[in-house]
Formats: sequence, structure tokens, C-alpha cells
Amino acid sequence: MALTTGIVGLPNVGKSTLFNAITQAGAESANYPFCTIDPNVGIVNVPDERLDALTEMYHPKETIPTTFEFTDIAGLVKGASQGEGLGNQFLANIRQVDAISHVVRCFEDKNVTHVSGKVDPVDDIETINLELILADLDSVNKRFSRVEKLVKQKDKEAILEFSALEKLKAAFESEQPARNVDLTEEEKGAVKTLNLLTIKPVLYVANVSEDDLVSGEENEFVKQVKALAEKEGSEVVVISAKIESEIAELEGEEKQTFLEDLGITKSGLDQLIEKSYKLLGLATYFTAGEKEVRAWTFRQGIKAPQAAGIIHSDFERGFIRAEVVSFEDLMAAGSLGKSKENGKLRLEGKDYIVQDGDVVHFRFNV
Repeated sequence: MALTTGIVGLPNVGKSTLFNAITQAGAESANYPFCTIDPNVGIVNVPDERLDALTEMYHPKETIPTTFEFTDIAGLVKGASQGEGLGNQFLANIRQVDAISHVVRCFEDKNVTHVSGKVDPVDDIETINLELILADLDSVNKRFSRVEKLVKQKDKEAILEFSALEKLKAAFESEQPARNVDLTEEEKGAVKTLNLLTIKPVLYVANVSEDDLVSGEENEFVKQVKALAEKEGSEVVVISAKIESEIAELEGEEKQTFLEDLGITKSGLDQLIEKSYKLLGLATYFTAGEKEVRAWTFRQGIKAPQAAGIIHSDFERGFIRAEVVSFEDLMAAGSLGKSKENGKLRLEGKDYIVQDGDVVHFRFNV
């Protein structure tokens, strides 16, 4: 399933350096604003030790990891909601993503220009958040009067939408994002077509210097970002875009040794993907056999037929049942046959809710 997180931030905070590192896509990176004009899209493999273990067990002809998509969106500036810089284009690009990874500069470097003349991560965050709020307020205002007329005609759908619009308008005028507004599921559905920017979940990416990577918790700028994120209920990943550039050039044991030498267990990319999955409510199930071992991304809470449909629509349309064993039970048994013998391989029907780590074989007939 094609889900993407948009990498946003003010110019010169390290967005494109990070994007280049994690996707090795070569987006232009330079020390001046607007060096990234068109959004760059990069697809990365999702690292998963469970996939490696299944490959060891089945020795398939092919192993296929699941993927995650990152979109590098050019640097926003103050006034973007009014078209400053390349604001209108950038805001339109953000509307296309499912979540936002907000890169915040948490390092001092006199050789790297800051658009406001000083490093102030909270001010940077508030600048971008306000621009997104103002853009959403404009969308709500444009819709408001039209829906208000329908409310006077006692239109039920309009009454529901107007209730949501009133809540959103009040929040935006108080400089609060849509994700902080208490909307019912019906109200969310009523305003879905507005594709609001501030309703998207946000993950803050604190970009620190190489020296601060291991001791990032002590970085005063990082502390400020974490305090702000805690108030919002958001999460923070501490990375060094420069270090990620070096990690991107390594593989296997060489990469692991490099991480150990740094005193860290996971790369910034691994952390970013892990928290992005959590942010979007994503999980992974597996299919496994001699021909292929493969990971599949799904939204938590879906039932077996919908999960089967991720592989192919025919699987969902002709779904009969799913043969399921958890990854942990399969590893403990040592083989699928042993899992079946000890009762860990289950037959599940249409109402089964797929779990993270399930190893599944779908039966279908079209």
C-alpha cells in the first residue's frame, strides 16, 4: 500500500541532506533556500529482522521487503500560506502525503545560513505550523458560507459539516491545528474532502550535529523540541543528517560496526520508519514459501479479506479462509509443519483481524 510521509521544514535545516541519505536518491542539497523546488519522492526498504529469520527458515528464491515512501518537500518560509517563496506549490505538495516528518534544526553552524538569522527550533516549528494553520483556515472560510446556506435549508449533511467547520474555524483562529480538534468520526468524514494540512499526524525530526548524536538528550535545542512535542502528543526522533549520509554508504556488518562505534543501535532511518509506522497505525504481515518470502504493510485493525486484497484484488474478492501462524510461534516450532502439529497454525475466517507479525497463507477462489 502506497503510504508516504512528507519531509518538511524551513530552508537549511537539513531536510534534503536527510532525504538524500535515507533514499540515496540524490536530491539537490545546497546552502541556500529553495534548492528543492519540485518534490522528490524516494522509496526505501523497511528493515525487519523477522523477514531475515523467515528467509533463513525457507531459503526462498526471492526475499521481498515491504517499502515506505518519503517525499522531500521544499523549504517553507513565513508567509507561505499567502504565496510567499514558493508557498502555494509547497502547500499543495503537503496535501498529498499521509503524515508529516518535520525536520527541525538543532545545531549551530556559522557556515550554514538560517533564514531567521538564529537557531530557534520552537520558533521554527511555530512558523511552519502557523503557515499550515492559515492555509487550512483559508480552506474552511471558503467552504463556510456555502455550507451555511445549506444549513438554513435544513440539509442534514450540511448541518453535520457545518458543526465540524465551526469547531475547526475556532481552533484555527486560536492558532491550534486540526489534529487537536475534538471531531466525531462523522464530522471527520464530513470535512475529509478539504484535505486539511494540520489534521495529518506529525513526527518531529531533531537534526543535531555529529558530536551531539549520542548525547542528543542533553542538547538544549532537542529538549525544547521534546517539550513542545509532549504538549502536542507528538513524538521526536533525534538524528544527524550528516551521519545518516555516511551510514547510507554502508551495508551489512560494516554498517552494524559503524553504528556500534557511534554507540547507537539503530540508524536514523530505522527510527524514522519505526515511528512513522506507529504514527500511521501500520503493521506488517508475511507470506512465506520456497518461491518467495515477502513482507506486506497493512493498517492495523483490518480483517483478513482486506489484508488479502493488498496482495491482489482477486484474493479479497474470492477469499475463503486464511491459514495463520504468528511469527513467534513459527520460530519457536522451527517449521510450518511443526506449527501445525502443535496447534499453532490456525484457520481464520472473514472476521479475523490480522495482527502484526502474522505469517499468512490465503485460500481463495475466483
